[in-house]
Amino acid sequence: MSAIVPLLVLLPLLGAAVALVLGAYRRAQVVVSALTLTTVTVLSAILLVYVDSNGPVVVDVGGWDAPFGIVLVADRLATIMVLVSALMLLGVLLFAAGQGIADGDRETPVSIFHPTYLVLAAGLFVAFVAGDLFNLYVGFEMLLSASYVLLTLAGTGARIRAGVTYIIVSLTSSIIFLASIAFIYAATGTVTMALIAERVRDLPADVQLILCISLLVAFCIKAAVFPMSFWLPDSYPTAPAPVTAVFAGLLTKVGVYAIIRTDTVMFTDVDIDIPLMVIALLTLIIGILGALAQADIKRLLSFTLVSHIGYMIFGIAIGSQAALAATIFYIVHHIIVQTTLFLATGLVERVGGTTSINRVGGILKASPLVSVLFFIGAMNLGGIPPFSGFLGKVGLFEAGVALGTPLSYVLIAAGTATSLLTLYALVRVWNMVFWRPSGDVEGYTSPLLDSLSETPDDPGGTVRTKSVPRLMLAATTGMVALTVGLTLFAGPLFDLAARTAADFDSHSTYVDAVFPGGVE
Repeated sequence: MSAIVPLLVLLPLLGAAVALVLGAYRRAQVVVSALTLTTVTVLSAILLVYVDSNGPVVVDVGGWDAPFGIVLVADRLATIMVLVSALMLLGVLLFAAGQGIADGDRETPVSIFHPTYLVLAAGLFVAFVAGDLFNLYVGFEMLLSASYVLLTLAGTGARIRAGVTYIIVSLTSSIIFLASIAFIYAATGTVTMALIAERVRDLPADVQLILCISLLVAFCIKAAVFPMSFWLPDSYPTAPAPVTAVFAGLLTKVGVYAIIRTDTVMFTDVDIDIPLMVIALLTLIIGILGALAQADIKRLLSFTLVSHIGYMIFGIAIGSQAALAATIFYIVHHIIVQTTLFLATGLVERVGGTTSINRVGGILKASPLVSVLFFIGAMNLGGIPPFSGFLGKVGLFEAGVALGTPLSYVLIAAGTATSLLTLYALVRVWNMVFWRPSGDVEGYTSPLLDSLSETPDDPGGTVRTKSVPRLMLAATTGMVALTVGLTLFAGPLFDLAARTAADFDSHSTYVDAVFPGGVE
């Protein structure tokens, strides 16, 4: 099994190289990308089954033992994230292929898109299996380089402006992260996470706190945690639908994943639970208030993305096994549902010609299938029982009740309100975009539309309908089926999440996997 772990990274990189060579052959690039991601999906599923039964798989690259060499660690959390990410990347790739066939690759030029997309995949997988901070940084930089290219595809003014904002924020985060690595290395003499977890305990408490906070600031920027979330709603909606879906579903979760590693492995003795809860509370509230003010579906979903990161930070702040299990389940839920909703929104844009709820209507009559796909995702994100969104939130709230502090009860109330307001915002979209007849759009007035803000990049309101290829519908339908599967198999998935959370009861579980003979 140790051979599979490096393959998770090497295959996308090799696929990117082959796709670049085949730049003039569109179908060949699609085949290479699809085969690569399918292989990674199968390998990560096999690896997850093995890791769940036998424990983490640790690979010392080049035969150099940690901490002198590069170490890759595939534990339950890492393999879950790789598997879910590979599934999402494959689904979005099929959606993008259908869009490329229909539109002549104007939105996602194949010669650029496929190699960059696979580099993005490799960056994600590196970040998840990295056993040291420097290679986690390398994974982040691969993500940054690839995501900037994908964000600015087609080179429109709006995308270039969004890309500049995105890269400035990302570079700022990277500089903070790199400085944090330097500080940690100076204090502990290593960047290997398992060894940091042992050596950092010998440092003074104030030094531990400073090192921990410096890392968390970098990761919170990448995770779009308030107040470092201002960049996301202006950056993601401008990209093509497949790119937006990948960004919304996956990129912020890499930051959340890194926060979990920081809090549960490296800095277990640093007590920052109350500040994290306050941050979670503000992220929930500010994010959903921003969503309520949006007339554009993509911007609305971007703000709900920010708000729902607050649920994950809440679970991390509680820190109990039940809370971490619910957090892991909710991360998986949100990756799949958020990605699916953005793909469904891409279909809505093709049918209605725009994503502004002020300028489109009658989608239910025009395309019942697209309407159903969006409706299922919207109800799941809004937390309607028995969907996985409801189950994940209940798990988090039960952990908050078990904690029993006044702040945890405040967060439960805020989380409940956020869920209801998310549902309100999505129901408003349904009433205006799907239920309202298309003939009633012009001159339509309603209290539901009062004081809503259009996207700043398209204030004039361009409306242009397009055909909806079967491949795009099939890809989105498959993604919706996955969201339903989360509900149908919630019991086994929660059990897996609980076993994953149990690994964090003591940081020694991770340390012993990397150093089975003990730390010298």
